[in-house]
Amino acid sequence: MDALSRAGLYFLPFTLMMIMALAMGTTVVAMAQENDTYREERQALVEKIKVQLAELRAQSELSAPTEAVLEAIAEVPRHAFVPAQLAKKAYRNRPLPIGHAQTISQPLIVALMSALAEVDKTEKVLEVGTGSGYQAAVLGLLAGEVYSVEIIEPLGLQAAKKLRELGYDNVHTRIGDGHAGWPEHAPYDAIVVTAAPDHIPNALVEQLKTGGRLVIPVGDFDQELVVVEKLADGTTRKREVIPVRFVPLTRHAE
Repeated sequence: MDALSRAGLYFLPFTLMMIMALAMGTTVVAMAQENDTYREERQALVEKIKVQLAELRAQSELSAPTEAVLEAIAEVPRHAFVPAQLAKKAYRNRPLPIGHAQTISQPLIVALMSALAEVDKTEKVLEVGTGSGYQAAVLGLLAGEVYSVEIIEPLGLQAAKKLRELGYDNVHTRIGDGHAGWPEHAPYDAIVVTAAPDHIPNALVEQLKTGGRLVIPVGDFDQELVVVEKLADGTTRKREVIPVRFVPLTRHAE
C-alpha cells in the first residue's frame, strides 16, 4: 500500500469524526436554542407572576418573601413536568391536566404556596401530593430536603423518575396516603399540601415543627388557601389567604 493510500485511510476516520463532532455540536446548539426559548417563556411567566403576587400582597396582607421563589420558578422547566403534547402550553399561567383526573397547579399558585412556606436551604419540607413533581422541584431549589408523598402510584413513580433525571437529588418521594404525612422524617419546618381535604389532617399538624408552617387548601366546593402556624405551646394559629380551587385530597379506604 502506497503512502497516499495509507494517508487516505487515516484521513477517512478523521473526516468521519469531524462530521460526527459537527453533527453533535449542531444538536447541542439546537438543544441550547430550544432551552433558551423555554427560558425566555419562563422569564415572561415570572414577570406576570411578579405582578400578580404584588397585587395579592396588597389585597391579602401577604408578607412572605418572593424573590427566591421567583428565581426558582424561572429555573424549573415546567414543560418537563407536563405531558409531551402539552409542552407548548407549559408556560401559560394556568393548570394543565396530567392524567388520572389530576392537574399540575397554576404557576401563580405554586409560587404563592412556596412563598407562604417561607423555607430556606437549612430547612426540611413535606409535600403532600407529588402529582407531576413540579411543585416538589420548586421546593427542592428553596429547601434543604423535600419529602413528597403521592397516593396515585403511576403519577408518583413518573414524578420520581423525572425528578431523578433532572437532578433534584434533595427531593425524596414515596407512594402513600398523604393524610398520614411521612412521620419517619418529621418534624418538618414546612408542609405544603397540593390537594384539598375537607378538614386539616391532625397527622400533618403533629408532624409540623414548632414555629413551622402548614400551607394547605381546605374545603369541598368553597375552598380557602390556609396557613397554619404551630406555636410554642402546641396550639396553632390559622390564617386564610385567598379562595382557591384544587382537586380533592384523596385517601385510602379505611
